[in-house]
Amino acid sequence: MPWYREVSRQQWKTFLTTFAAWTLDAFDFTIITFVLTDIRRSFEVNLALAGALATVTLLFRMVGGIGAGTYADRYGRKGPILFSIAWYTAFAFLSGLSTSYAMLFAFRGLFGIGMGGMWAAGMPLALEQWPAKHRGIASGILQGGYSAGFLLSSLVYQLGYPLIDDNPDRAWRFMLWAGVLPAIAIFYLMTRVSESPLWLEQQRQRAGKPARLSLSRLFDPDLRWVTFHTSLLMGAFVWMYQSTTIWYPTLLGNLKQQPLAFLLLLNAGGVIGSIAFGTLSEKWGGRRGAATLGMVAGVLSAPVYLFSETSNGLLLGAWLIGFCASGAWGIVPGYLSERFPTEVRGVGTGFSYHVGVGIGAFAPYLIGSMTDAGTALQTAMFWCVVGGGLFVITLLWLGPETKGTELR
Repeated sequence: MPWYREVSRQQWKTFLTTFAAWTLDAFDFTIITFVLTDIRRSFEVNLALAGALATVTLLFRMVGGIGAGTYADRYGRKGPILFSIAWYTAFAFLSGLSTSYAMLFAFRGLFGIGMGGMWAAGMPLALEQWPAKHRGIASGILQGGYSAGFLLSSLVYQLGYPLIDDNPDRAWRFMLWAGVLPAIAIFYLMTRVSESPLWLEQQRQRAGKPARLSLSRLFDPDLRWVTFHTSLLMGAFVWMYQSTTIWYPTLLGNLKQQPLAFLLLLNAGGVIGSIAFGTLSEKWGGRRGAATLGMVAGVLSAPVYLFSETSNGLLLGAWLIGFCASGAWGIVPGYLSERFPTEVRGVGTGFSYHVGVGIGAFAPYLIGSMTDAGTALQTAMFWCVVGGGLFVITLLWLGPETKGTELR
């Protein structure tokens, strides 16, 4: 029987709805990378402050990830997901109404709360219902939703922006509003999926027992190292990813290149690579071996990605970084879910992922600051990419292999 037929209709429904919500989440975050130049002109800010719009969103993802994860462990996975979709949609819309840089900065920070909550509650909901022997490929497809969201924002910008670019101050606002209507449809679909059966079973077993806040459980002796290690590992992952993507459209503009083809290859590579390395993690090398292979190839591809002098070289670099470096992320949802028990899986994955996001959030700001100080944008990106990739590889091998772990 093909693997996809071993997954029930209800499991597919929950999985695909979560995938769509995560994809839209990524769309609403990445669309701003295409209009940073317009925002700079509207509010007359420098490169560092423009990059800080991404940084503040990533920092506030910690609040949403930890809060939604804690709630999801106590009251179920669906509620925090619905709240998160409504929250990030509202602040994506309000961001487009900003009349000052300070207002936009505040709204993008608050947007991050919903973005973090979606991941923290959504990943357990999808993976706790999935057959264990196929968790690697599920992990890869789910994580590929982020690249799919970036891919969609690239298409929307390329096809939609020319229709409204006669007024740049208005155009960037319409770009930020592009995900509002799809979010309403996804919110409705999410109301119709089932709660995690693993969480429901645990609640039945714990009925009548004193409830403990799951966040505090992360710092008990048996989980303290898991929490610390996974947070640092995710910091390295996020640092490398933000170093390759946030300033990439600006770099392409500086090189007089139309961004669509490059971003299509970058994010198509990310989607395909996530599935490929997620699947590989079930067959060869486990989670650590598959991700290490992707990261090594990604670091080696960085010079082609950033310093090629021809369009063909840049296109090749975009594909290689997408498939290898972004593809290595395919192990992440499964790996984090396997490191934490059900009672703290929501807050554990949410905490580690989003503390990591907080660490990686400084990469866009650092690159912008280095560029303001006179460093070439390619050079600033290169050193951040290499540093992040090497830390990912090191930290992967300081932790255990989790392939085949039964969720408990």
